[in-house]
Amino acid sequence: MNETSLNISIREVTKKYDQFYALKDVSLEIKSGEFMTLLGPSGSGKTTLLMVLAGFTNPDYGSVKFGDEEVILKPPHLRGIGMVFQNYALFPHMTVEQNVGYPQKLRGVSAAETKRSVEEALNTVKLEGLGHRGINELSGGQRQRVALARAIVFKPKILLMDEPLSALDKKLREEMQIELRQLHDTLNMTTVYVTHDQKEALTMSDRITVINHGELMQLGTPNEIYEHPNNHFIADFIGESSLLPVAIRDGKASLNGEKIVMAEKAEKDGDYLLVVRPEKAFLADKKVKGSNYFSGKLIDSIFQGESQLLVVKLNSNDDGQEVRVRVPNESVTQKALPEVGQTVSIGLKVADSYVVS
Repeated sequence: MNETSLNISIREVTKKYDQFYALKDVSLEIKSGEFMTLLGPSGSGKTTLLMVLAGFTNPDYGSVKFGDEEVILKPPHLRGIGMVFQNYALFPHMTVEQNVGYPQKLRGVSAAETKRSVEEALNTVKLEGLGHRGINELSGGQRQRVALARAIVFKPKILLMDEPLSALDKKLREEMQIELRQLHDTLNMTTVYVTHDQKEALTMSDRITVINHGELMQLGTPNEIYEHPNNHFIADFIGESSLLPVAIRDGKASLNGEKIVMAEKAEKDGDYLLVVRPEKAFLADKKVKGSNYFSGKLIDSIFQGESQLLVVKLNSNDDGQEVRVRVPNESVTQKALPEVGQTVSIGLKVADSYVVS
């Protein structure tokens, strides 16, 4: 649908409200045709950065380029972007086709060309034949598609989306994640997508920018962000994890006084946190080389459909740390699970044993 996408260059963008930094020296390169997700908790600065790209928020200083063009002083309607808002921002007094055609009307496009482009956009988002309906006659998922059709009707080179699926129920949201990703691939636009949902970001993105307290914490592919988090915030925020205190002295690591082996040697001695992903940990009948082991008491066992989540409190001198272990239910039929209250041994392969600060 779109012949050319644009790269986006963000340089040292800062936005301050009194003493609060919404954005602090954020620099980021978004590749042409890339699906980039801005991910972070509420108040992290991700939506502020999207609004800077859209032109609705003026930064205190910094540079934003679309391709080779500096757009920091350009108003939103001259930036040539498609925008999907969190609340869709549809006009309730207009029909579907009138809503979708509104950007074309603002651009002075002829009625015939507007009609053709509206039909094409509605077909693209699978709403063909619904142009005559009122907005109040549509489901939440259909309204989301109308907002998307309106954003792409004039074939922008850049598409910005601010948590567009947050109002949908879980099943529909997961279906729309796949559809949006497929649509991005079809349209060949540069897409910047804001969400606080980690699984959504992992599912849809080429790369993810993790933002917290107005600062860029880590940039990488979904696999890089999940498997190699930069710090304890990202390890805790992205996916499930148990973080256990590890002391490294003279290059040797220990957990609760017991020696453990790391996948990689730490750069320097200090106090760190071992990242234990539930799907990486396993129940161990016997110890073999190549893994670290921890013993503790099973305090909870939770059925979650395709898997069983076990919560284990480790043995230690203090109250103990909790570790979660996810056991696929197909393996449960082959071996009975331990009962709550039992002492169990948990294994973690050395290759999966890494620490963050």
